Amino acid sequence: MGGQEGGRKSKIRKRERKQRTGKKHLTVKPNSIYKVEGGKLIRNRKTCPRCGDGTFLAHHKDRYYCGRCGYTVFEKKQTQ
Repeated sequence: MGGQEGGRKSKIRKRERKQRTGKKHLTVKPNSIYKVEGGKLIRNRKTCPRCGDGTFLAHHKDRYYCGRCGYTVFEKKQTQ
């Protein structure tokens, strides 16, 4: 006989569950970080002064941010 293991009744849903909407995470591609000029690699992003070379600062609308140590540099607004 099925369904006699114990426990409460199964929940009856009146409406379907909502689908969550969110931003998809974009992977960082090496082509966006480095540029090759004349056989040399040039870094396109600023490096973190606390963490040293190899850790880049993320560029946001108004600031640069290090995801490793939390170092933040705010850009100065240009007044006209």
